[in-house]
Amino acid sequence: MTVTQSAITIIVIALATMLTRFFPFLIYPEGKRPPSFITYLGSVLPYAVIGLLIVYCLKDALFTSYHGLPELISIAFITVLHRLKKNTLLSIGLGTILYMFLVQNLFL
Repeated sequence: MTVTQSAITIIVIALATMLTRFFPFLIYPEGKRPPSFITYLGSVLPYAVIGLLIVYCLKDALFTSYHGLPELISIAFITVLHRLKKNTLLSIGLGTILYMFLVQNLFL
Protein backbone atom coordinates (compact mmCIF):
# COMPACT_ATOMS: atom_id res chain seq x y z
CA MET A 1 0.00 0.00 0.00
CA THR A 2 1.34 3.41 -0.88
CA VAL A 3 1.51 6.30 1.58
CA THR A 4 -1.45 7.99 -0.15
CA GLN A 5 -3.55 4.82 0.04
CA SER A 6 -2.65 4.40 3.72
CA ALA A 7 -3.61 8.00 4.47
CA ILE A 8 -6.94 7.64 2.63
CA THR A 9 -7.65 4.40 4.48
CA ILE A 10 -6.93 6.00 7.85
CA ILE A 11 -9.09 9.02 7.04
CA VAL A 12 -12.03 6.84 5.89
CA ILE A 13 -11.77 4.66 9.00
CA ALA A 14 -11.62 7.73 11.26
CA LEU A 15 -14.64 9.31 9.57
CA ALA A 16 -16.65 6.08 9.74
CA THR A 17 -15.80 5.71 13.43
CA MET A 18 -16.76 9.31 14.16
CA LEU A 19 -20.02 8.89 12.22
CA THR A 20 -21.04 5.83 14.24
CA ARG A 21 -20.18 7.62 17.49
CA PHE A 22 -21.90 10.95 16.70
CA PHE A 23 -24.88 9.74 14.66
CA PRO A 24 -27.04 8.66 17.64
CA PHE A 25 -26.56 12.07 19.26
CA LEU A 26 -27.65 13.79 16.05
CA ILE A 27 -30.77 11.62 15.69
CA TYR A 28 -31.74 11.77 19.38
CA PRO A 29 -30.65 15.10 20.87
CA GLU A 30 -30.78 15.59 24.63
CA GLY A 31 -34.45 16.57 24.84
CA LYS A 32 -35.76 13.83 22.53
CA ARG A 33 -36.50 10.34 23.89
CA PRO A 34 -35.35 7.40 21.78
CA PRO A 35 -37.89 4.71 20.85
CA SER A 36 -38.43 1.92 23.35
CA PHE A 37 -36.65 -0.69 21.21
CA ILE A 38 -33.49 1.45 21.21
CA THR A 39 -33.64 1.69 24.99
CA TYR A 40 -34.22 -2.07 25.16
CA LEU A 41 -31.22 -2.78 22.93
CA GLY A 42 -29.10 -0.51 25.09
CA SER A 43 -29.99 -2.58 28.14
CA VAL A 44 -29.50 -6.09 26.66
CA LEU A 45 -26.68 -5.72 24.13
CA PRO A 46 -23.82 -5.38 26.65
CA TYR A 47 -24.71 -8.80 28.12
CA ALA A 48 -25.06 -10.31 24.64
CA VAL A 49 -21.65 -9.00 23.64
CA ILE A 50 -20.05 -10.47 26.76
CA GLY A 51 -21.70 -13.82 25.97
CA LEU A 52 -20.36 -13.69 22.41
CA LEU A 53 -16.87 -12.86 23.66
CA ILE A 54 -16.93 -15.82 26.06
CA VAL A 55 -18.07 -18.19 23.31
CA TYR A 56 -15.42 -16.80 20.94
CA CYS A 57 -12.65 -17.17 23.53
CA LEU A 58 -13.62 -20.74 24.39
CA LYS A 59 -14.35 -22.00 20.85
CA ASP A 60 -10.94 -23.63 20.45
CA ALA A 61 -10.54 -24.88 24.03
CA LEU A 62 -10.31 -28.64 24.44
CA PHE A 63 -12.33 -29.76 27.42
CA THR A 64 -11.80 -33.49 26.74
CA SER A 65 -8.42 -33.49 28.48
CA TYR A 66 -6.49 -31.34 30.93
CA HIS A 67 -5.92 -28.73 28.17
CA GLY A 68 -9.21 -27.03 29.12
CA LEU A 69 -8.21 -26.61 32.76
CA PRO A 70 -6.50 -23.20 32.41
CA GLU A 71 -9.68 -21.77 30.87
CA LEU A 72 -11.94 -23.30 33.51
CA ILE A 73 -9.70 -22.21 36.39
CA SER A 74 -9.46 -18.68 35.00
CA ILE A 75 -13.22 -18.42 34.45
CA ALA A 76 -13.88 -19.60 38.01
CA PHE A 77 -11.30 -17.15 39.36
CA ILE A 78 -12.76 -14.23 37.39
CA THR A 79 -16.29 -15.10 38.52
CA VAL A 80 -15.37 -15.32 42.21
CA LEU A 81 -13.18 -12.21 42.09
CA HIS A 82 -15.88 -10.19 40.36
CA ARG A 83 -18.50 -11.31 42.88
CA LEU A 84 -16.25 -10.26 45.75
CA LYS A 85 -14.78 -7.01 44.42
CA LYS A 86 -17.36 -5.90 41.81
CA ASN A 87 -14.55 -4.38 39.74
CA THR A 88 -14.58 -5.41 36.08
CA LEU A 89 -11.11 -4.10 35.26
CA LEU A 90 -9.57 -5.88 38.24
CA SER A 91 -11.37 -9.13 37.38
CA ILE A 92 -10.34 -9.10 33.73
CA GLY A 93 -6.78 -8.01 34.46
CA LEU A 94 -6.06 -10.55 37.19
CA GLY A 95 -7.91 -13.27 35.29
CA THR A 96 -5.74 -12.64 32.24
CA ILE A 97 -2.58 -12.71 34.36
CA LEU A 98 -3.68 -15.98 35.99
CA TYR A 99 -4.51 -17.53 32.61
CA MET A 100 -1.16 -16.51 31.13
CA PHE A 101 0.67 -17.87 34.17
CA LEU A 102 -1.20 -21.19 33.95
CA VAL A 103 -0.64 -21.58 30.22
CA GLN A 104 3.03 -20.60 30.24
CA ASN A 105 4.17 -22.27 33.47
CA LEU A 106 1.88 -25.08 34.59
CA PHE A 107 0.06 -26.39 31.51
CA LEU A 108 2.78 -26.49 28.88
